[in-house]
Amino acid sequence: MVYIEFCMPNISAEQLKNFIASRWDESIFSTMQEYIRIPNVSPDYDHAWQANGHMMRAATLISDWIDAQNVFGLTKRIVQKEGETPLIFIEIAGKTSETVLLYGHIDKQPPLTGWRDGLDPFVPTLQGDRLYGRGAADDGYASFCAITAIKALQEQGIDHPRCVIILEACEESGSYNLPAYIEQLADEIGTPSLIVCLDSGCGDYERMWMTSSLRGVIGGVLRVEILKDGVHSGDASGIVPSSFRIARQVLSRIEDIESGRVLLPELWTTIPEERQKQMQDSAVILGADWLDRFPFVPGAGPVSTDVATAIRAHTWEPALSVTGASGFPPSNQAGNVLRPFTELKLSMRLPPGIDAVVASEAMKKVLEADAPYGAKITFTVESPAAGWSAPAIAPWLASLVDDVSRTYFGNAPAIMGEGGSIPFMHMLGKRFPEAQFVITGLLGPESNAHGPNEFLHIPAFKKITASIATILANVPVQSVS
Repeated sequence: MVYIEFCMPNISAEQLKNFIASRWDESIFSTMQEYIRIPNVSPDYDHAWQANGHMMRAATLISDWIDAQNVFGLTKRIVQKEGETPLIFIEIAGKTSETVLLYGHIDKQPPLTGWRDGLDPFVPTLQGDRLYGRGAADDGYASFCAITAIKALQEQGIDHPRCVIILEACEESGSYNLPAYIEQLADEIGTPSLIVCLDSGCGDYERMWMTSSLRGVIGGVLRVEILKDGVHSGDASGIVPSSFRIARQVLSRIEDIESGRVLLPELWTTIPEERQKQMQDSAVILGADWLDRFPFVPGAGPVSTDVATAIRAHTWEPALSVTGASGFPPSNQAGNVLRPFTELKLSMRLPPGIDAVVASEAMKKVLEADAPYGAKITFTVESPAAGWSAPAIAPWLASLVDDVSRTYFGNAPAIMGEGGSIPFMHMLGKRFPEAQFVITGLLGPESNAHGPNEFLHIPAFKKITASIATILANVPVQSVS
């Protein structure tokens, strides 16, 4: 028989908050500034990442900071396979038999353009309670949060379980080398009863948000070729079809051009009733202001102004985005030339539960079939990743999350799916089906991960760190008799 021993430790919330605040002032803030300055862009966006050395600089910076915290029972090493990004592997001995796995990443999205005057992706800038810079919220804070939470418990003499922390450096490129690392480290990881991921979003900064699901993604490049060389548009237009028009035609096979609705049945799923209720509850909490978090130009607005409908589309429906293009000269250098090809980078978000490989094959088949005018059409798929839906939350964890949210944020927690992907979660969900999950994070309103003006909300960082500490102190011991 399996039973749970549960005993609430005598934690001083005030002492916990004071310790986290002092540690922020003494070392976290300055180290995060140094981290922001390092342009350790993920490998997909910096093909010379290894020669540039920025990723190892970031790993070394964080590793050295961890050493300086003097966490009792901590062992750590940087693991790196030849040609692969490094991974920081940390084990912290605990006084209970349970294992908790905590996850974050250190690689960054590319800088992009559009940062406000006075801001720069690789220049840390403090404005009020916001620390601006690339990687601040996605996901530079995670290592500081996890280590500080554990150290804060040790300062009070509070027991905690054995903790394993994994900080990877390839998440923004789809975590393609992480499965091999997990296999290599499997015996050292063990079997966690709780998995904490610190790389997700929050609907606001007023409560603890639990992520109930994540969408998958199919990335790929659609290429349409019609000519060997560009030709004068006055001579050829009307005779030679535009490669861009052909691209529009084939895209209309998978997406309705008026509504944006994805047309492939292989990319749709039935939404569980529990998730539908969570959407309705989140819509009430967030209100219409939630839709205003995006920087629309004057007069523009969302696909739907109904918040619950928007949350459903954001979390449990497929959606297509064109995120890049090739074959186009800059507009100020474009002459009257009919271009030989059009190449579009596609990003198709998938609902949880969809087989990403099957979905990518369906996309490829439809896009490449019956090419108009005999054009050469190819869709090259790049590492399809499945989505994820959390298992039912155990009563002890639901009660605990409610308690920490009210204690440190002053409000009840909320649960909502996320529209983005964390490839590691799908992998862990399959590997540890009995584990409980706390998927949370600080990617809230205006934090703009992947875009310009990314920032870390400092008060929310301190509150989520205290919340994680208290959760770690209350992981129940599961026994068999």
